[in-house]
Amino acid sequence: MTPALFFVSLQPENEVMGRILAIDYGQKRVGLAVTDPLQISANGLDTVGVHEVYTYLEKYLAKEKVDTFVIGLPKQMNGLESDSMQYIRPFVTGLQRKFPDIELVYVDERFTSALAHQTMRDAGLKKKDRQSKPLVDKIAATIILQSYLESRSGIR
Repeated sequence: MTPALFFVSLQPENEVMGRILAIDYGQKRVGLAVTDPLQISANGLDTVGVHEVYTYLEKYLAKEKVDTFVIGLPKQMNGLESDSMQYIRPFVTGLQRKFPDIELVYVDERFTSALAHQTMRDAGLKKKDRQSKPLVDKIAATIILQSYLESRSGIR
């Protein structure tokens, strides 16, 4: 006799799982990454200017359900917050005001830019392409999101 396999969903039948959206907030640009609808894989989404980010997110959220914002938390090597928090904090306050129903979590973003550059080298991108700051920001957001997904599943 073959054992029967069946799956039990913890989501109510009519509730769709939302994506997780990661934000690498900089002084000029914002790198964005998002999961697939099942929250399994992290994918680069876009890079937008800081003055366009709320409009971009409003349009994106009109099309896609998002459960969680993951914000890159800049820390110094000693574990204390970096000076970058002075411009990230007001952004996060505005994000919480505009989207109060979306969970917000911080993820340590130390080394994400260096990892983004290494990822581009490993992928064989030419030096000129590796100098694209918007691409670095999008990859850094993807690394932040992947780090969050791994921490949730206990992979690290």
